[in-house]
Amino acid sequence: MYLDSGVLTAVKILVVGHFGVGKTTCIGSISEIEPLQTEEEITEASVGFDDLSGTPDKTTTTVAMDFGRLTISDEVVLYLFGTPGQERFKEMWEELSRGALGALVLVDPERLSESFPVLDLVERFGLTYAIGVNRFDGTTDYPLAEIREALELSDRTPIVVCDVRDQQSSAQALITLVHHLLSLL
Repeated sequence: MYLDSGVLTAVKILVVGHFGVGKTTCIGSISEIEPLQTEEEITEASVGFDDLSGTPDKTTTTVAMDFGRLTISDEVVLYLFGTPGQERFKEMWEELSRGALGALVLVDPERLSESFPVLDLVERFGLTYAIGVNRFDGTTDYPLAEIREALELSDRTPIVVCDVRDQQSSAQALITLVHHLLSLL
């Protein structure tokens, strides 16, 4: 990412995570444009493919991608691409990761084991990332050090608590990622 005074720099960011972690909600809460969402009703065709045990009230799922835009300064605009969380859509990741500078990896502290395949893909595609721990209502408030240890994250990987339903909280998670990207320049 090169920033020249007066030049608008477009930055492609992926918002990723396992099934039902809040990727669509995150992009919807923060996008300054009407987000593109490819949500479809969950049908019987997903039986045996999508594990709804951690999200029993979930009725829709992303079948392609989500897209939003966020201007963070006079010089930088983020283009946000949300990936589907199901394993069967992992082929889309390769296409969506092309040209991306980084990824905000959303995790559910109650379902951390579901984050490992996502982290594997992010690392496979060489994306710099930050972790956003999405706090759901009624869940245990785990210390970030425990989450870092459980996910086997290096000390250099930023980790922040967020509520993806809240615009400011989602913005702070993305700002954490952008600061991390800038620190690597």
